[in-house]
Amino acid sequence: MTIANESVRARLLRRGFLLEYVTLGWNVAGIIVLGFAAVAAQSVALAGFGLDSLIEIGASTVVIWELSGTGEDRQRRGLRLIGYAFTGLAVYLLVQSTVVLAAGYHPRHSLAGIVWTAVTAMVMFALAAGKARTGRALGNPVLLTEGRVTLVDAILAVAVLAGLVLNAAAGWWWADPAAAYVLVYYAAREVREIFLTGH
Repeated sequence: MTIANESVRARLLRRGFLLEYVTLGWNVAGIIVLGFAAVAAQSVALAGFGLDSLIEIGASTVVIWELSGTGEDRQRRGLRLIGYAFTGLAVYLLVQSTVVLAAGYHPRHSLAGIVWTAVTAMVMFALAAGKARTGRALGNPVLLTEGRVTLVDAILAVAVLAGLVLNAAAGWWWADPAAAYVLVYYAAREVREIFLTGH
């Protein structure tokens, strides 16, 4: 590898680390904001999205280990832990959403949840695009895979936002647990990717 190539790779690695640290910081803040908002509104979708933020922290940590040059065995163990976490998330949301729908429980409105998920969607779409570009340039499949997790996070934010807005604007109380079912689908898909394809 030439000096020029080493310089480019070092710059790309710095960008990769920066993207992951921004993702970590945002999701740490998200757990706090979403925790308060979920309790205040008694929203299963917000609670699920908060748990998804916790899982995203784990995924970013795995990528930081990998970019630091840690071994593949540790990377695989980390990805499996993320897979188990996604399994727990899917089961929790499936049971909780079904109970909420069956009981006809009406969650309260959450302005904080609406604002946070709207901004989170924009931030995660931008981070996902940056990770995709950087991962391709580095030829790093782990960063590319985690970029797809970030993209899923952005899509989930849009789904949760839609449920919150429909509940607040139209009184469609069932939109909140319905949004949680979207999270169940994506959590199950991530579990399948991790355990069946190894990434």
